[in-house]
Parts: sequence; C-alpha cells; structure tokens
Amino acid sequence: MRTTEKTGHTIAAKGLPKIPRSVWALGFVSMFMDISSEMIHALLPLYMVTVLGTSVVAVGFIEGIAEATASITKVFSGALSDRLGKRKLLTVVGYDLGALTKPVFPLASGLDWLIAARFVDRIGKGIRGAPRDALVADVTPPELRGAAFGLRQALDTVGAFLGPLLAILLMWLTASHFQTVFWVAVIPALVAVGTLVVFVHEPEATATSRPVRSPLALHQLRRLGAGYWRLIALAMVFTLARFSEAFLLLRAQDMGLAALWAPAVLVVMALAYSLSAYPAGVLSDRLGRRGVLMAGLGLLLLADVMLAFWPGWAGLALGVVAWGLHLGFTQGVFAALIADSAPANLRGTAFGLFHLLTGVALLVASVVAGLMWDGVGFQATFLLGAVFAGITLTGVGLLR
Repeated sequence: MRTTEKTGHTIAAKGLPKIPRSVWALGFVSMFMDISSEMIHALLPLYMVTVLGTSVVAVGFIEGIAEATASITKVFSGALSDRLGKRKLLTVVGYDLGALTKPVFPLASGLDWLIAARFVDRIGKGIRGAPRDALVADVTPPELRGAAFGLRQALDTVGAFLGPLLAILLMWLTASHFQTVFWVAVIPALVAVGTLVVFVHEPEATATSRPVRSPLALHQLRRLGAGYWRLIALAMVFTLARFSEAFLLLRAQDMGLAALWAPAVLVVMALAYSLSAYPAGVLSDRLGRRGVLMAGLGLLLLADVMLAFWPGWAGLALGVVAWGLHLGFTQGVFAALIADSAPANLRGTAFGLFHLLTGVALLVASVVAGLMWDGVGFQATFLLGAVFAGITLTGVGLLR
C-alpha cells in the first residue's frame, strides 16, 4: 500500500482508494465536539429554568435565534473559504470558538454569560460547517464521496447520542451537580480541536481549486449550474417533509411515555441513523446516489405512515427507527450530491447555501407541523410530512 502525505489518501495495492485519513479525523473531530456540546445542551434548558429562573419562552427564543445565527454564518464562511482557497483555517477557527465557550457554562453566574456563550458557540458551528464539508469533498476521490460523507455523519451522530447519555450518567454520579458535568464537557472539546490541528491535512491547490474573488457574486452563483439549483429545490421540499425530531418526543409523550424515558426516543433514532449512514454512503458510490436517496425518502414516508396510524409502542418504535434510517440514507448522500454538482472552487459557497436554505425550510416545516398538530391532530402532521416526502420522491425519480 502507498500513501499520499498531503491529502491523507490511502491507496490499496489494486488501485482502489480507501477513505482518506483526514476524513476519518474530521469524523472523530465531529464526534468529540458533539459529545461535548450535547452534554451541555441536554441540560442547559433545564439549568436555565430551574437554577437561573429563566422562562420557557425565553429559552425557546434564545435557542431559535442561536440556530438561525449558525445557519446564516455558514453562507459567509463557505464563501470566505472559496475566496481564501483554504478550508482548514476556518474549520479550526470554528471548532476553536466552540471549545473556548465550554468553560463559560460552568463559570457563568448569570443568564447574560450563558446567552453570550451559546451565541459564540453557534457562530463557531456556522463558521466551521460549510468549509468542513467542502474539505471532505476536496480530499476525497469522487468515487468515494458517498462513503466519506456517510462516515462523517455516522461518527457525528455517535457523539449526538453519547453526549446526553454521559450527561445523564454524570448527573446521577454527582447528585445533579450541573457545573461538574459542564466542566467534564470541556475535555472532549479540547480533544476535538487537537485532533483537527494534528491529523487533518488540506490538499495541495490545483488549477480547478484556485481562489474565487467574489464567490457570492451573481456570475459566480450562475457557475453552480442548473443541476445544483434543482438539487437545492429538491432538498428544500424534502426538508419540509422532515420537521424537527421534537415531534417524535411529542408523539411518545402523547402515548404516555414518562419524561424520564423521553430521551430514549432520540437515542433509538440516533442509533439507527449512525448505523446506516456509512453503509448508505458506500451503496451510493457503488449503485448511484439516486437509488439510495429514493430508498431514504421511502423510509421517511413509511415512518410518517407508521407514526400516524400504527397504534401502540410497536408503531412508535418502528416509526422512530425508520425515521433514523431515513436520515442515514439521505443526509450524507445529499452532501455527496452537492459536492458532485458544484465546481471545486465554489464548494464552500455551495454547502453554505445548502445549509442556509434547508435550515429555513426546516424552520418553516416545524412551525407548520406544530400548527397542524395543535389545530387538527398528530395524524395530520405526519400525513403532511408523508405528502412532501412523496413529492420529493417523485422529483428525485426525475432527477438526472
């Protein structure tokens, strides 16, 4: 076997490339940072309400604005990475900001410090998101992009369910001492930054990856091509079908699941997601993106129908598993499709726009789902999701 040092590509003797080491490293970076973030975020709303006396409305407002800030930041950081011709620098800055905010949570004496830390953390997430995804595409051969994005998504999701589980364990061991849990969360954040700095390598510049002076200029956006914009339109319609996972928790609560066990719903969903993301990515490389994406949309449609009409705990469990599987079959594949369709030196901008527009669609979908739930009932919410999933499935079938 031989290795190319600059990109971390490992190439087997028969000429079949394996997933680059930098992609593995970025996956573990995502995992460790997610463990850190979720340990804090799983407890932060409760801490703000019970310890600091914050209203639930204020918590929701803070969270909504923070996430919107992250989505908007992704566009500009992605475009900046195209202008600089460098992805790793902005990725490091984004993860550094996330790590630097972690000690603020145990040290904060009031709500103002927590709000500031939350916003800086989300800005860091916005800065790193698009450049990191573009970097995965830059270091990965085209025939392995599905597997690469699937692997990163899988490791990221492992962190998403390990974080809350560790938070629960530490709260039990420390007799619900929030500050101790927050301090422990600093450790995986530092590990994430160290892994990124040491093990992730940026590829050498080529003629097709030269910096772009004004990535968000109209003539540059036209370079993204009609195929890219059709893909964005499909992704937005698809996102209207997959509203917030909070509605899975609401469905479980309606069925009488105790609050203590409510996080188990998200753990089951995340397990299904993490176990399926990498195999789905590999399949998309071997069999084509469209077929795997259509399978994921079929799983979402099935999940909606089961959650709407299958009574009892079996219907809930199978619906939640199908929901997690649909994420595994679609999220990494969509990212690979963005990488496939965008010019190499506009990938940062392409991912930034993708994250922003699907983020807006997710917000709209969640608001509409909530209105349907309150006005008509839970079945109407899931049936509406199934309709949008069916529309997207038809669109993907027509996609070249």
